Amino acid sequence: MSQIDKPDKSDSTKASENRRRVGELGEGIACRFLMKHGHKILDRNYRKKWGEIDIISKKDNILHFIEVKSVSRETLPNNVNHETDGYRPEDNVHSWKLKRIYRTIQTYLLDKKVSAETEWQIDIMAVFLNIKTKKAKVRITENII
Repeated sequence: MSQIDKPDKSDSTKASENRRRVGELGEGIACRFLMKHGHKILDRNYRKKWGEIDIISKKDNILHFIEVKSVSRETLPNNVNHETDGYRPEDNVHSWKLKRIYRTIQTYLLDKKVSAETEWQIDIMAVFLNIKTKKAKVRITENII
């Protein structure tokens, strides 16, 4: 097939690629933010078939299991401005998602042979991206359980 004969990507494929790109960018920004604030990044995108943990870090002998929610103006629903409408992407971490994260944490602790006495917590980071200005805002909600 020549370049001319190739079909255009569907809108849903483009949207999916855009969300993935925003997610990857947001996780990178989240890691830099955490390191700047004294965290050591231990793992990223720890995956099991029942769940994933975006970032695992350690600070002050506490393990942080971090779920990152990234949004940009390009991926927000129409007519929503995260700066003025109080949009909270962390509200998209529903109870079923927390159950999957918790199960994945238990697997991580076993896989890495982490002592049962080790303190750990689940944090959620919201990363607001403005792709055009190449700026981001980060909001962290710590120890959500």
